[in-house]
Amino acid sequence: MKMLKLGKTAIFQSFLWIYFIISLYPLIYMVFFSLKNNEEIFYTNPMGLPWNLRFHNYVEAVTQFDILKYFRNSIVVSGASLIFILLFALMFSYATARMEWRFKGTAYGYLILGLFIPTQVILIPLAVLIRDFGISNTYLALIIPYVAFNLAFSSLIFFGFFRTIPMEIEESAFMDGASIYRTFVQIMLPLVTPAIATVTIFAFLNVWNEYPLALIMITKNELKTLPTGLLSFTGQYATDWGATGAALVISSIPMIILYLFLSESVEKALTVGGAVKG
Repeated sequence: MKMLKLGKTAIFQSFLWIYFIISLYPLIYMVFFSLKNNEEIFYTNPMGLPWNLRFHNYVEAVTQFDILKYFRNSIVVSGASLIFILLFALMFSYATARMEWRFKGTAYGYLILGLFIPTQVILIPLAVLIRDFGISNTYLALIIPYVAFNLAFSSLIFFGFFRTIPMEIEESAFMDGASIYRTFVQIMLPLVTPAIATVTIFAFLNVWNEYPLALIMITKNELKTLPTGLLSFTGQYATDWGATGAALVISSIPMIILYLFLSESVEKALTVGGAVKG
């Protein structure tokens, strides 16, 4: 019986390792891609290790294509959007999950309807609205829509976590003289840390990789984010695909770092009772 259990464990671990290698391969391939020239990428060595490590591809990505400018714009837009997404979603979810007030169910249902509205459907009205507000070709032209589009999903996650927290925790805090603001900041927020990590990763990923809105709302080259800025890497007659791969590697670094720092909290979010254990 013990041998059978060990055999099942070994098989399960083997599948996990295979899945890990398959999941990691695209990242490894992208790194190899960034260290090759066009001939290696398409003809002589498309799948193998680079014959010569062409680190000058990264130099060209920074100097010739000015990727640091697009990188800075993406950091500003994504960082500001994430702050407001977390702030508004946490406050709204706490109010609807833990408080009793008139029309809270209607307000929650109205916000969740945003999950069913495709971005492409409202691109033209949104572009007109941004123009009328006079914020075209500014960071706000992206930050405001990004916050609005990510509020529904973020609030849905926070709402579920707040609902799992026992009411006795808040009651004890109120009996000790804590105000609702102190209870929210010092007691409730630490309990939903796994949810905050989860929303941070998903929201940051959505904003960082968003393309249609960034293409329409920003036409000035100085304000373009990475997804639209990378279009400049493609030439009319020839493209330096090695430098393009280097730019893709650089643009992936923030998401990799973010996930490495928050992966443990995300794992807690996927376990039963993770919100209460924090």
